[in-house]
Amino acid sequence: MIYLLLSIVFNAVLFVIIKLFARFNIDALQALVVNYFVAFLVGLFFLDNSLAPKEIISHDWFKGSILLGFVFISTFYATTLTSQRNGLSVASVASKMSVIIPISLGVILYNESLGFVKIIGILLALIAVYFTSKKETGEVQNANNLLFPVLVFLGAGTIDASLKYLQTYHVPANQIGLFSTVTFFCAFSVGVLTILFLTIRGEIKFSGRNILGGIALGLPNYFSLYYLVKMLEAKAFQSATLFTIHNISIVLVSTFVGILFFKEKISLRNAFGIGLALFALYLVTY
Repeated sequence: MIYLLLSIVFNAVLFVIIKLFARFNIDALQALVVNYFVAFLVGLFFLDNSLAPKEIISHDWFKGSILLGFVFISTFYATTLTSQRNGLSVASVASKMSVIIPISLGVILYNESLGFVKIIGILLALIAVYFTSKKETGEVQNANNLLFPVLVFLGAGTIDASLKYLQTYHVPANQIGLFSTVTFFCAFSVGVLTILFLTIRGEIKFSGRNILGGIALGLPNYFSLYYLVKMLEAKAFQSATLFTIHNISIVLVSTFVGILFFKEKISLRNAFGIGLALFALYLVTY
């Protein structure tokens, strides 16, 4: 349970930092690349295992780290574009609704059973995500552009499902830190190649504030992944229950952080979503 709480807290910290990017005019892609390098350095600092390239390549989870590195940065960039083109609420709903993917795989791959009460709780949680994230003001003006929201949905679901699969079959408990560190380095590598490509095309303007933003994001980002994998390794709940609790709790905490620190307005619709989310959490953990 402590790993679950820590993962939720660090994800909420990520929300605060990313929210500040727009306020300080920080380029998300550049900051993201710096963030992954910082997360890699943080992982090195806390690493108990040796970082021998030949040994790393021989691990069963190495190919999974490469895949996750690509999906991490691609999903974040798609989330940024979704926020800009379709609105923040669409990005949030697309990301958190993706919990359907790891839940479905949990039933198929791990023979997890879902009782009637849990199914109702999961459905209510999905509805709650929509109501909690939906704004009264017309944030969503280009909702007909479904490409990037779909990419966010698939990317976020792939990340959760892949982490669960790798943790279950390939990542030993004593290699979680190494796995997290290598995965962040893979994401950093993909980001560097992307920036080089955009620089050649003249689409990138570098700024010191982007580096500072990435540094601030790197530390909590490392621990958000580390404790998510530790949470899965603990096996306190079935993955369907765990991912539902995890995602809906992040939505709730992010909503309250937005209200307390960014003076965001909460509508009657949002309040209904929060109440529904709490009831859904009760049913899922029943």
